[in-house]
Amino acid sequence: MSGARSRQAAADLLIETLDNRRTLDEAMATSEIYGGLSGPDRGFARAMASAALRQLGRIDKGLAPLLNRPIETASPPARALLRVGAAQSWLMETPPHAVVSETVDAAKQWARGKSAAGFLNAVLRKVVSSRERFDSIPATSVWPDWLTVAMMTSLGVETATRLAKVQMTEPELDLTARTPDAADALAEAMDGERIGQVTVRVGTGDISALEGFEAGDWWVQDAAAVLPAQLLGVGASDTVFDLCAAPGGKTMQLAATGAKVTAIDRSAARLTRVTENLERTGLTENVEVITGKVETWTPETLADHVLLDAPCSALGTLRRHPEGAWIKQPDDIARFPDVQKRLLSKAAELVKPGGLIVYCVCTPLKSEGLDVVDAVLAEGKIEREPISADEVGVFADGLSGDGDLLTLPSGEFVHDSFFISRLRRKA
Repeated sequence: MSGARSRQAAADLLIETLDNRRTLDEAMATSEIYGGLSGPDRGFARAMASAALRQLGRIDKGLAPLLNRPIETASPPARALLRVGAAQSWLMETPPHAVVSETVDAAKQWARGKSAAGFLNAVLRKVVSSRERFDSIPATSVWPDWLTVAMMTSLGVETATRLAKVQMTEPELDLTARTPDAADALAEAMDGERIGQVTVRVGTGDISALEGFEAGDWWVQDAAAVLPAQLLGVGASDTVFDLCAAPGGKTMQLAATGAKVTAIDRSAARLTRVTENLERTGLTENVEVITGKVETWTPETLADHVLLDAPCSALGTLRRHPEGAWIKQPDDIARFPDVQKRLLSKAAELVKPGGLIVYCVCTPLKSEGLDVVDAVLAEGKIEREPISADEVGVFADGLSGDGDLLTLPSGEFVHDSFFISRLRRKA
């Protein structure tokens, strides 16, 4: 019964993400079936849903020849259970008899999916003997076709393929320590890998159960996401505006330098998380948290430096949030550059003459990175302050000739994809 229930939960998570357009984290918080599980059953349900989302496009292309009609025409429970079954067979090495029998039982014992039992039985028997066909499907098929085209157009086929392959593996956990010395101690305590100045990479696990979480010794932040705040070169006496600050990893980095930080975001709910993290880490003293729109915000004084982590498509974080490729549409992506240009232009007005601005987006698309910066540079208020190889260490191969940085994973060193540009307001 527990195996069937876990599969029902995994299917329900897929329905919540793909049909109701929620993130996987939101789906896990709202699914009653998933919420009713505990221990290994819950972990198994999450693993199946995550595997299906990581390679959803390849799964659907692998299923297409086995179906008499497009998978989209099946009922949500049938569609979700079929994808869960395929993920078990093709990605998780689940024995064929368990793929078929347990998934069919999940349908029979689920009021919403009962009518799909016969359909699932017939198709999953074909699935378990179709591994070779699935393996031949290109890596870039993990994404919807429109996104594959966008990635290839912006990055080239080779780089897009590399990003797709990175998405196909479960990411490790990156932790940010307050200082380099603290990172050394954290790496030793957790037997982790030290990356850059303050990042320690450890295996996956329950974050809240890891040593030092409650004490606020570290926070979760991808190795590449650490770079924007570091590249501001903030000192203890500086004032910094952290624009679009939630969820707060960069805010904590800036606060740890002793600088006076103003963190502003339009989402009160997301800023609640920022405040909680600041309290957990004991970094509240020099941080003012403001709910408001950056475009209309008028501070009393200008800042020495500004960090703008602009709203974006988040396509550089798909290895951690693969559902993002499926709950967004092309129109959702197309709206970001105009917003980003307005925000960067505003950021240039919020910093003192001669002060630095770091603009970053967690996406590799040129339309949200280089094109945005070049458009605002043309307004004449700011100029580039090139990033040097010495400043970014292991990420140096992502530097452009102009001194911008695009953190694309290479070889065994995998991480999120960020575009980062450092700019200076003209005197």
